[in-house]
Amino acid sequence: MSPAVQPPIDASTSLLAVIGQPIHHSLSPLMHNAALAELGLNWRYMGLEVSPERLAQAITGLAAVGCRGLSVTIPHKEQVQPLLSGMDPLAAAVGAVNCLIPDGNGGWRGTNTDVMGFVAPLQGQLRPGGTALVLGSGGVVRAVLRGCCDLGVERVVLRGRNRHKLEALARDVADWAPPLTLSSPDEALEPHLACSSLVVNGTPLGMADLKDQSPLSVEQLAQLPPEATVYDVVYTPRPTKLLRLAAARQLRTIDGLEMLVQQGAAALKLWTGLEQVPDAVMRQAAAAWLDARQP
Repeated sequence: MSPAVQPPIDASTSLLAVIGQPIHHSLSPLMHNAALAELGLNWRYMGLEVSPERLAQAITGLAAVGCRGLSVTIPHKEQVQPLLSGMDPLAAAVGAVNCLIPDGNGGWRGTNTDVMGFVAPLQGQLRPGGTALVLGSGGVVRAVLRGCCDLGVERVVLRGRNRHKLEALARDVADWAPPLTLSSPDEALEPHLACSSLVVNGTPLGMADLKDQSPLSVEQLAQLPPEATVYDVVYTPRPTKLLRLAAARQLRTIDGLEMLVQQGAAALKLWTGLEQVPDAVMRQAAAAWLDARQP
């Protein structure tokens, strides 16, 4: 079946956008426009590069011209919060916003759909309890930790290069996160591997210029339980080196594409008011683009 064709842009076309810096790599415009075409909506979704010093100006201007919704990506997920008229409890707890919805008064409300995106491919796949090993301390890790909480993970080993960032993150999420064990590179990781039923890479290792790197070695992956799941939030290249190594060990693997699709689908539901959106079309559009660019 041929992809649906969007109506021509005219004076009544509505705008959605993702804002970040850089933004050229984002697959969000591709998959959202595929979904909007399937829905037959005269809307367009754009990628807009916005520097941190222009963030307030940008979201004020976009609200003024009637933008229907915004996705927020690096580096704005935390910086945007004081510019909003409000946040829902999930975004407030996580401390990161990735989706803005018009508040009806010329401003924006914030929420976080990254949590839903992270959890979606794990639903029904993990037994409650157990230990998760989470690598990294950046913004996406906040959503991962909340997802681990929602999935009933009993304990999280949080490993990162910067001990001060780990400690600050642990303080921020102390009210709701599972018990955290902080681990720095100068500490042995091996004691935690044998009991980790879920490993999540929330670092940039494996993407772009770091595509030949993996946050875990073959020897470390060999120490995971055979039923462990290895989840990389990176979705390009596909698969990452970490997931290739994990698959060679016959471990279950999940890449970041499904998280991207599901967080986007959740946002599109909020912007359109629809209960169902064509997430399969979004997945197909993004996957086809990625597959066409694989070496």
